[in-house]
Amino acid sequence: MSPRGVAVPDVRRRLFAAAEQVLAREGPAALTSRAITGEANCAKGMLHAHFAGLDEFVAELVLDRFARTARQARELPRLAGRDTVAGNLVTVALALLTSAGPTVASLAVTRPAASLRIRQALEAGAPGFATIQGSIAEYLDAEQRLGRLVDGTDTPAVALALVGTVHHLLMTTPVDAPDARAQVERLVAVLVGP
Repeated sequence: MSPRGVAVPDVRRRLFAAAEQVLAREGPAALTSRAITGEANCAKGMLHAHFAGLDEFVAELVLDRFARTARQARELPRLAGRDTVAGNLVTVALALLTSAGPTVASLAVTRPAASLRIRQALEAGAPGFATIQGSIAEYLDAEQRLGRLVDGTDTPAVALALVGTVHHLLMTTPVDAPDARAQVERLVAVLVGP
């Protein structure tokens, strides 16, 4: 346990990781500030010292995971011409599924104040599904210019279909569902070919 008055490095990262561990092990009902700080092995008040409460913490956790995936998706256009189009799309789709995690995303939906905060942040420009969708469309445009994607492919529609499906899976698929990857691979094959 961190002694009182001693700085804890990377508090946000540590608390976010602890919350994900609690969620994975015990589910959303077990997520309390006490459970998170206990898992993080830090002072009980640490969460409230850095966040206005559990709703703000949950919102920031979800936004952090979206931002991480958006950063990864921004790299996607640089992959044009490498590996396979389908493989690159599956990789970014699975990153979105695992970065926010179905349990974390569904937790936010059950907490109205967290959900509102997330929506407001996304509307104000925080990276989320729209950012990821834009990066995917940009990547597909680059692949189309290289001749690796059929001319006339509606790249914004393909990006929307992929992100929309991942969002659906994120909100409806249990964390340990074995077929999420298979569903993403089948969808990508339908959208852009193998």
